[in-house]
Amino acid sequence: MSTSNDAVSRGAMTSAGRSETRRGVTLALLAFAQLIIALDLNIVFVALPEIGTGLGFSNQTLQWVVSVYTVFTGGFLLFGGRAADLIGQRRMFIFALWLYALSSLIGGLAWTPEVIIAARAVQGIGGAFLFPATLSLVNRLFAEGPERNRALAVWGGAGASGLTIGSLAGGLLTGAFGWPSVFYVNVLLAGIAILAAFFVIPRDPKRHEHRSFDLAGALTVTAGATLLVFALVQGPEYGWLSPSILWSAGLAILFLVAFAIIEANSSDPLMPLRLFRNRSLAAGMTITFLYMATFGTLPYFLTVLFQNVQGYSALETGIAFLVPSIAIAAGTQLGARLSTRFSNRSSLIGGMVIGAIGTALLVPATTPESAYLALAPGLIVSGVGQGIVWTAMWIAAAAGVHHDEQGVASGMASTTLNVGNAIGLAVLIAIANRHVGNLSGDVPREAVTGGMQLAFWIATAGIALSILVALVSQRKT
Repeated sequence: MSTSNDAVSRGAMTSAGRSETRRGVTLALLAFAQLIIALDLNIVFVALPEIGTGLGFSNQTLQWVVSVYTVFTGGFLLFGGRAADLIGQRRMFIFALWLYALSSLIGGLAWTPEVIIAARAVQGIGGAFLFPATLSLVNRLFAEGPERNRALAVWGGAGASGLTIGSLAGGLLTGAFGWPSVFYVNVLLAGIAILAAFFVIPRDPKRHEHRSFDLAGALTVTAGATLLVFALVQGPEYGWLSPSILWSAGLAILFLVAFAIIEANSSDPLMPLRLFRNRSLAAGMTITFLYMATFGTLPYFLTVLFQNVQGYSALETGIAFLVPSIAIAAGTQLGARLSTRFSNRSSLIGGMVIGAIGTALLVPATTPESAYLALAPGLIVSGVGQGIVWTAMWIAAAAGVHHDEQGVASGMASTTLNVGNAIGLAVLIAIANRHVGNLSGDVPREAVTGGMQLAFWIATAGIALSILVALVSQRKT
């Protein structure tokens, strides 16, 4: 009898061990997908000059290689989140990777500016489908609490690593094989992830109830969000009072108002308005907006400082980002431990305080003559704070949300993340550059860094506002 019981016990332990191993491999794949998304954000930046020369872009149109990706990602995130809930998170994960692979292949083969811009638009849609599918899979497969906190830390750390790898890989690949290689590498990475997904990610659960896709809601919110992000991204370039920006902003408001009316009267809405009653989700959305409007703008200004002011090459700039990226990755792991040991609100507030101190430390070191070592303390402290907040804000956005609605909740928080970045960059760039256009000679370098210092102070104030949001609006979780 004892022997029989021991055998059963060993069998149960073996089964549990296999299950744990499979979940670990699944998390590794989801983290790998997050790395692909993050890598793609930076790898194209480094190759932009070569793309412009190779395809004959004008100075006015080259920016669209970056902007079109941002616009379509921001516009389709909520749509992608709903699709993950209704069609299946695993199915959307694989479909989004296919979009990534095919659009990247076309981007690498592009022979005209129009082709590469179209490829980047499809890549943006792929990113809008992949991000919420990946995040909602993490939230479905790992139980709320310490287990999910640890999983989100691994997922977030992979994203931070991807930003650094993207900068380094962009410089190395472009220099060695030319600009098409920064697109072809996505084909290889996405192909590996697609094959692994069939064997590693559990099948989507069967749905017993019939739910509609809310086509009217999907069309209006996608049109409204796309036009809004377009206006925010292109406003500084085209001019805020230009007809295209005014029309885009006006139509965006009309579509979003129509979306709100449709959702309020729908029996099966795309975005159930009752989700806003979840204080943790509402706080998470507000914090993702403020996070990208503050922390999310720092890489832009640091890139300008390194390359335009201090004369770093693209590869040197990528290496310079190693320190903050490692700090962010470390912060994501610390954020999970803090959220588990104390409360998620405590983790958010602690990360914001650390991040605000680090961002303020960047101000005195932001000068034309400053050495990298002078910037390093601010980069490290700010990076650790960013990493802590990154993990904690996604924990907040997922808390108390049913697994059937994790996709749309992820899409909601991801949309505010994207819009926050567009608004933050538009505002801070306008403030930082307000005097630069009227100056000439050696003076602009001083003016550029003076504008950056002001932008860093405003970002610090924005982070302080995030602390108030966490204090007031989020329950202790």
